[in-house]
Amino acid sequence: MNGAECLLRTLLANQVDLCLMNPGTSEMQFVSALDRVGGMRGVLGLCEGVCAGAADGYARMSGRPAATLLHLGPGLANALSNLHNARKARSPVVNIIGEHATQHLSYDAPLTADIEAFARPVSGWVRTLERAAAMGEASSAAVAAALGPPGRVASLIVPAPDGWRA
Repeated sequence: MNGAECLLRTLLANQVDLCLMNPGTSEMQFVSALDRVGGMRGVLGLCEGVCAGAADGYARMSGRPAATLLHLGPGLANALSNLHNARKARSPVVNIIGEHATQHLSYDAPLTADIEAFARPVSGWVRTLERAAAMGEASSAAVAAALGPPGRVASLIVPAPDGWRA
C-alpha cells in the first residue's frame, strides 16, 4: 500500500467519504489511488474556491468533514476565502494540499510557495508530512483536528513523492 492509498483508507476509516478536488501533477497519486480504494466519492471542481465552498457547505449540512484536494500553494490560495468562511463557521474540513518533491523546492519553481504560511490563517491545524510512513497517523490526526471540538479546518501538506512511496 502506498501513501495515497493509506491516506484514502485512513480518511474512510474516519468516516470522511467525500473529496472535492482540483488536482494537479503533485496530486496524481491520490487520483490514481481512487481507482484502487473503493468508498471515496471524488468530485472534480473547476476551481479550488468551489471545492472549499462545497466542503464548508457539506460540513454545515451534515456535521461531518469533507476533504479537499488542492494543487500546491496557488491552489490553496484560490480556496482561501471559502476556507476563511469555514473557519469562522467552525466547519470541519480536511484539506489535503500537494507539495513539490522536497528536493525540488530549492529551485523555486513557478508554483512553489510557503504553503504552511498560506494555510495557517484559515486553519486550526497545519502539518507538513515529513515521511511517507507517517501518512496514516498524520491523516488520522487531521480528521481528529477537524472534528475538534469545535470543528475546524485541518490542512495536511503532502510532498508529491510521499503519495507514491509505501
